Amino acid sequence: MADEILYEMRGQVAVITINRPEQRNSINAAVRAGLFAAWERFDKDPAAKVAILTGAGDKAFCAGADLKEMSETGLQILPRDFIPTLGDNVRLSKPVIAAVNGAAFAGGWLFAQMCDLCLASETARFGITEAKVGRGMPWATPLVHMIPQKILLEILMTGNPITAERAYEIGFVNHVTAPGELMDKAMEIAETIAGNAPLTVAAAKEMVYTATEMGRSAALEAGRRIFDHVYLSADAQEGPKAFAEKRAPKWQGK
Repeated sequence: MADEILYEMRGQVAVITINRPEQRNSINAAVRAGLFAAWERFDKDPAAKVAILTGAGDKAFCAGADLKEMSETGLQILPRDFIPTLGDNVRLSKPVIAAVNGAAFAGGWLFAQMCDLCLASETARFGITEAKVGRGMPWATPLVHMIPQKILLEILMTGNPITAERAYEIGFVNHVTAPGELMDKAMEIAETIAGNAPLTVAAAKEMVYTATEMGRSAALEAGRRIFDHVYLSADAQEGPKAFAEKRAPKWQGK
């Protein structure tokens, strides 16, 4: 894995850090390669139940693409596999939390958007700034399910950043914390999720994303199918048994 991406296990939680603080954690070739490797490592490690994605330092989570590199390469239409994007060219059944510690602009917004939950420091700012540099943001399409239409259009067409508090108000951010408390809060939520039944957690994630593609009736039917194997699992028997015996459940993930 490239030095630009740090991977650390904290119990059952994998903390993945974009490590280019002097370049505001912008996305270059090494960051892209390192993230592809990190997501693969997380996916294949049975001990890793939840991941947290964050940025090094306190200035930027990720300021987007490295425009110097982009200028030198003359990049035009981005290849489908150019940026490792969860839910698109990277598929994970495990939950991922964004801990946004500073500026999350352009591709940095994408990284926050692709995670299942998003926490932000009070000093964080979010912006889709492509209109200011003549680039595109087709990756922002899923935001129509996350942000009201008129608010989204203002963000896209002005390119102006919004505060963490505003991102929370419009439903893009789950929690806003003091700067020094961000990772503690992210770890608290990650550890709570990691302690839950893994099959149920994975099915909940699949159900929510599947439902965004469907109408109500189709989504209900899909939800039933998604949870069939959960109901039939050993964990589904272990949970009630552990409750009755007043002990912590021992999840097997099967």
